[in-house]
Amino acid sequence: MTTQQAVRRWIMTGAVAAITVTGTIYGAGLKTRQELKQEKRRVLEATPEERIAQLEVARSELVTKKNELERKMASVAARRLTKGLPNEGAK
Repeated sequence: MTTQQAVRRWIMTGAVAAITVTGTIYGAGLKTRQELKQEKRRVLEATPEERIAQLEVARSELVTKKNELERKMASVAARRLTKGLPNEGAK
């Protein structure tokens, strides 16, 4: 049988672990929200030239993703044709 002292020890260990995990998650959420606010403030306070530069960077990243997806789609379509399957979704 377990003694009362052992039961108390397990309860205290579990309580401390739960408090630690809860505090860690809460703190991480606070930090994330603070970083988002700072980023939003930075974007809103940016000069028009800086905003244009940011948008150009975002556009170039999107174009890169688009080209990569189109290349993958063409590769899949080519494989389907070599297997003799109809090319569904082709324009």
